[in-house]
This record gives sequence, structure tokens and C-alpha cells, in this order.
Amino acid sequence: MRLKEGLTVELKRQIVDDIRKTVIAFANSEGGTIYIGVDDDGSVAGIEEISSEMLRLSNMIRDAIKPDVTMFVSYAQEKEQGKDIIKVTVQKGTECPYYLQSKGLRPEGVFVRQGASSVPATERAIRHMIMETDGDSYEEMRSLNQELTFEAAAQEFKTRGVPFGEGYLKTLHLVNEDGIYTNLALLLSDQCVHTIKAAVFEGTDKSVFSDRREFSGSLLKQLNDVFTYISQYNRVRAEFSGLYRSDKKDYPEEALREALLNALVHRDYAYSASTLISIFDNRIEFISVGGLVKGITFSDIMLGVSVTRNERLANIFYRLTLIEAYGTGVPKILDSYKNYAIQPEINVTDNAFKISLPNQNKQTKNEAPTSDEKRIIELARHTGKIKRKDVEMKLNISQTMSGRLLRAMVQKGILQTVGRGKNTKYILKDRI
Repeated sequence: MRLKEGLTVELKRQIVDDIRKTVIAFANSEGGTIYIGVDDDGSVAGIEEISSEMLRLSNMIRDAIKPDVTMFVSYAQEKEQGKDIIKVTVQKGTECPYYLQSKGLRPEGVFVRQGASSVPATERAIRHMIMETDGDSYEEMRSLNQELTFEAAAQEFKTRGVPFGEGYLKTLHLVNEDGIYTNLALLLSDQCVHTIKAAVFEGTDKSVFSDRREFSGSLLKQLNDVFTYISQYNRVRAEFSGLYRSDKKDYPEEALREALLNALVHRDYAYSASTLISIFDNRIEFISVGGLVKGITFSDIMLGVSVTRNERLANIFYRLTLIEAYGTGVPKILDSYKNYAIQPEINVTDNAFKISLPNQNKQTKNEAPTSDEKRIIELARHTGKIKRKDVEMKLNISQTMSGRLLRAMVQKGILQTVGRGKNTKYILKDRI
């Protein structure tokens, strides 16, 4: 029998390191056979001390290739033209991509079969193999980068009194059953490839930049760094009522915290786009990639229903007491604004989620009254003083909506309050 190299056949005169690449390529493709002791032209050279050579070969393949490929590789001693040769049969593996442990899940470590050659796989091909094997849950997939460090994460766990280290990596799902780092590990690692971009603008649009920053590293580091950054723009304004002074921040701290946590925990990390934070004079916007999880509607979100896209990441944030319970983020944001006139806005598209938090200290006195506000002004001019119930009846709206309208008009400087509690009334300011 004259042997010839092809898509599923490889010939090697002797045992060399390149055999590992061929085994990987066959396991990642459709399988194949390697004949050792046969020259490229098909002539048989034979193998001396074949038993010891077969042992050396099997040890080399076992130690060099990850995940464990040994169950898909078999070895046989055969006679060809009166000489001993080794026949290595490789089946297609079930945990593709297989790779050289020393190189990792990168093109220089992953090989596929192309004609009669074993060639490096592209990153796209590697991702496709991972998705086919691991499923489409990003955080459960194997990380392309297996050279990860966790200095920032370890410090955060230590600060919060939560155990972290080699013994806990599997419990936290940072490594899989084969000891391979997952994408969840990548997110918490110092090598995390996903970033947050923050920009500060002058005014209420994106015409003029005031400052911009990009935050990288472990998501836990990004969380702390970004919160510190945006907090410097959460200024305190003083208001006086007679002799009494009250200080009010531009934004409720809990709203900023929950909006940032929501952007990190619920974004779709299968996309490479950065999370965006835009700071304007009158609002802060948080935009994360990835719309709502399938099966969840916008109304569900407003009610506090939550299906977590990154369940294992959310569980780690829960362990660190960064989040108290799933589905509480948006309700907490809305609740922190319940006593304010202007409410947060939430917008959802197929591929993005935006939360806009209004600056409660933004002066809005020069804004033109809305149609509803004009009707309230007319009522106040006619009666002198108005109550919330008067507005409810005039506009045929709910108690909650009338309260919001009146608070907004007080903030704009259109109305001022007289009395407290149930006796609260509203009168027009002198400028009206």
C-alpha cells in the first residue's frame, strides 16, 4: 500500500513536535490518521524501539494539548513493507477547539486541517468552535486569553470579606471542569477587553467636549473608578428657606450607583462596543450594549421583573453585596426620584439600553411652559391659590401626575408653595 498525504492523512518520518499540531487539527476538524515512520513521498522508513516511542508519543500528546484529547486518540503498531510503523487515529473531538497548552486559545495555538496541511485557525473560527461547543452564553464560554491575572478582583474580594483564590475559581465559575478560564474570568481579570467610555459635555448636547476618559481592567476596578469619576460631577447645591439651609445633590447617589451597576451586569459582552456614559449640564446618560433579554418586555422591567443575561456575573456582584437582589435596580432608581419633579427616562432598542438621570438642581426657569402648565397657570391666575385636587379635576389626570406637574412648576420657578402637607397650596410667582 502506497500512502499519500491528504485532508485526513499525515505522514511523518519520525516523532517530532509538529505531530501535536496535526493531532489538534484533526480533532478540531473531521478527524484523520497519522502514520509515523513513513516519508512524505510514501516510502517506509520504519521506527526503531517502537514500544518506547509509542509511549513517548502518547505522553507528548497528553501533556501538550488542552482540553484532554486522549480519549479521541488511539495508537497502533503496524507492519508496512516489513518495517514497524505507528498508526495514530484521531477522531473529531467533542470539546473543540483543542489547542497547544503553551500557546493558549489563540491562532498560534489552535489548528485546523486545510488540504494536506495543518494551519492556524482564525480568531473568528476559534470563537465559532467555542460557541458550538459551549453554547451561546458568553460568560460560560472559554476565554480566548488564558493568561489572566486577578489583582484588582482579589483586592475587591478581600475588602468585602469574601474568599477568593485558586480554591474558589471553580466555585465562582471562573474556570470550567478542565481548569480552563471562562469569559466570566476574563471579565473579572486585569486583562478584561471590555471598557467604559465617559464623556463630559458643555451644555445639553454633544457639541462641545469638556472631558473624556476610558476605563479598563477588571470590571470591579472599572466599577470603582467610574463611580469615583462621575461622583465628582454630582455637585451639592444649597437652598435657603428663611433661615434654614438644605443641601441637595444634582443626582441621588443610589440612582447613579444602580444605573452604573445595571450597565455592567446586564450588558451583552458578546459585542465589543464600550459602555457609554455621557454627562451633560442637565442629565447623565448610561448606555449599554444589548437590548432586553428575550421574553422580557419594557413593562416587565418597570415592574421589577428581571431575567439576568449574565447570571454568574450577577451572582458574583451579589456575593460582594454590590447588588441586593435581582430585578431591584430600576425600581430603586425610580424610587430615589419619587420626591423630585423630573423623572428618569429609560429607552430600549433591540441592541441597546439607556437610562437618563435628570439633574435635579438644573435651573429650568427659562423653559417655555408646556400646554398642561399653561392651563394650570390660567387656573392659578383665576383662583389665586390652587390645590393638587384642583389640577386633577382641571386636567382630568391622576393624583401622581398632578403632583409631578406641580413640583416641576415649582422647580421652574412658575409656582411657589404655601403651607405644608394636606394644606399645601400653590400660587403664581410675581414674574408670571
